[in-house]
Amino acid sequence: MSFVAKSARLCLTARRIPRVGIAYQRTYAASTRTYPARSTATSSRVTKAQASTTTNEVTRDDISEVIANAAGVREALQDEVPTESVLSAESPSSRISQIAFPGDFVSGGDSTASDWSKSYYGLSVEAFPREIADILLAPIDEMDIEMKPDGLIYLPEIKYRRILNKAFGPGAWGLAPRTETNVGPKIVSREYALVCQGRLVAISRGENEYFDPSGISTAAEGCKSNALMRCCKDLGIASELWDPRFIREFKTKHCVEVFAENLTTKKKRKLWRRKDQPKFEYPWKE
Repeated sequence: MSFVAKSARLCLTARRIPRVGIAYQRTYAASTRTYPARSTATSSRVTKAQASTTTNEVTRDDISEVIANAAGVREALQDEVPTESVLSAESPSSRISQIAFPGDFVSGGDSTASDWSKSYYGLSVEAFPREIADILLAPIDEMDIEMKPDGLIYLPEIKYRRILNKAFGPGAWGLAPRTETNVGPKIVSREYALVCQGRLVAISRGENEYFDPSGISTAAEGCKSNALMRCCKDLGIASELWDPRFIREFKTKHCVEVFAENLTTKKKRKLWRRKDQPKFEYPWKE
């Protein structure tokens, strides 16, 4: 007979043993079991523990007395502190927090008012004073106007800055970028906001071409200048440069169109220049 079969038979035999005998043996063992005489010591130890607990017990009267004493101390401290030292709503510190600084949109509670990449704070709120408007809307000096060889007239970027400095003062205006610089294969562009005296005045996207990756930083600066010139249109600065009648009259009076030859390719084309400027020399020669 295999080992597995023997084990199975032993298990079946053990199950057939009557449970009465087991109960009888357990009962007999329980009845004949003796214990050491430790009941007296245990009961005394329990009694001592109960006695110590009763001596350290905190009653409700004690808790009420502690609370009453704490309330009395608090009232005494309040009586000793002078009322002038308590910060009120009309104190200078609280009034400072209520002062509206430039870029803070107080009336609407706009949390992004000082973030000029999102804010439109101050746009068309009121007109600038007359003395500022006279400077912005003053006719430009025709001697300041330049001309590109393709016939486009323009005002140098530095002239716009001088007009803004004269009207608002250095530091009272600025260009705030509203987007990241977008660098394309041949052109750089970015959107800027013109802010004057803490108010948004105009938004425009500037652009500038580049021909080599090493010139991207220079193109980014030219992009900012281009955005400034476009934003100044909303203030009326050099608005004549977008007037077709003024452009025609200016070209007739101050400019001339000439034939020039490229010294490298030998191609000829018509180019524009001011009459008071010298003739073309290189790479185009009249």
